[in-house]
Amino acid sequence: MIVVAPSADVSDKAVIGAGSKIWHLAQVREDAELGDNCIVGRGAYIGTGVKMGDNCKVQNYALVYEPAVLEAGVFIGPAVVLTNDTYPRAVAPDGSLKSSHDWEPVGVTIKEGASIGARAVCVAPVTIGRWATVAAGAVVTKEVPDFALVAGVPAKRLGWVGKAGFPLALEGDVWVCPMTGAQYEEHNEKLREVQA
Repeated sequence: MIVVAPSADVSDKAVIGAGSKIWHLAQVREDAELGDNCIVGRGAYIGTGVKMGDNCKVQNYALVYEPAVLEAGVFIGPAVVLTNDTYPRAVAPDGSLKSSHDWEPVGVTIKEGASIGARAVCVAPVTIGRWATVAAGAVVTKEVPDFALVAGVPAKRLGWVGKAGFPLALEGDVWVCPMTGAQYEEHNEKLREVQA
């Protein structure tokens, strides 16, 4: 069953997956596609044609501008902004008001299981890797590798996180999740999970 709060504004042209919930004052624009069991929090904005996989959470007042793509299991914290204009201007050089036809939107891609902390900004075009974590308040201006923990302005990698979201500890030549015991190997500043 889909739940849409009475004060939410959901386009008839949006596709909403089974079990999804859209809360008060949220807006989901035309041609947006939400997978199954997604949550869109109070006052959040999901732009035209945005694609969200199953089990995504977009928290209160987050702004997800088109053409963003969120793979399955992505977490978007409160007041996060995913931009879509590389060179934003309200007017053209001649002073005339720009329209939607005067620029080409570019998107943010967030891979499976990644989390974006509260009030972070991801400046398009950029890709956030699988299971990565962007710290609250960070400004992401370049690609984030899988399993990376990034923070700061501009965001830089501080360490690695596992699928459970906890920082990994280096034990010998492998990185280990303190919560699950999962092991990861680092090679050329990239991390991959060790298959048991």
